[in-house]
Amino acid sequence: MLDKSVTLLNVYRPDGGKFRLTELAARAGLSKTTTFRLVGDLVRLGLLEREGEWYRLGGTLFELGSLVPRRQDLREIALPFLQDLFEGTRQTVHFGIRDDRDVVYLERIHGHDAVPLPSRIGGRLPLTCTAIGKALLAFSGPGLADEILAGPLPRLTPFSITDPVRLRTALEQTQVSGLAYEEQEAAPGVSCIAAPVFSGAVAVAALSVAVPREQFRPAHLAPAVRTAALGLSRTLRQPPRKD
Repeated sequence: MLDKSVTLLNVYRPDGGKFRLTELAARAGLSKTTTFRLVGDLVRLGLLEREGEWYRLGGTLFELGSLVPRRQDLREIALPFLQDLFEGTRQTVHFGIRDDRDVVYLERIHGHDAVPLPSRIGGRLPLTCTAIGKALLAFSGPGLADEILAGPLPRLTPFSITDPVRLRTALEQTQVSGLAYEEQEAAPGVSCIAAPVFSGAVAVAALSVAVPREQFRPAHLAPAVRTAALGLSRTLRQPPRKD
């Protein structure tokens, strides 16, 4: 039953949303009877919430997710650097880590007139379609990039890179410059610049600035992005203080 409950919750990946009981059953590949019973238990436990005939993820999941130690600690250490980066650019700032072949966003800071983006805190996007993802992939250690480049590459927009030769060139340029770029590959009309964050030889996270395409000036944004990433990396490399 635990496996089936997790299967039901995974229906909400990657964007959340809300579903009717029949939709949940169909997407999870479960009978309506089993789904009805499991959904009732999940609502009782706060893992799902009911809104009329619709079901959405419950607040208990958010509370538990925010307590994951590694992600919580990393986000809290990064937050002052991300706030400085936002103050310096006044553009949308992202902070993410790698989970398998995706970026998982731990933080997003934006102003009142932020451009529409598919990213959200706790959400995920393919590594190859985002500047943060390319920064992570370029400094992920041997093997992962070759594995990803060997298979079909995902497409989120008509601008997403699906040619492995072109993507490999972009990753090699990132390894040289320490900066990764995305040109409308995750959302039309939006460009990003990102830098990796290290605590050793492999990137543990990356941060980025997302800008409307017509305002994208990499040479102006690069120093701020580099400074934030270097400062955070320096902090992560420091030995923990003894109280």
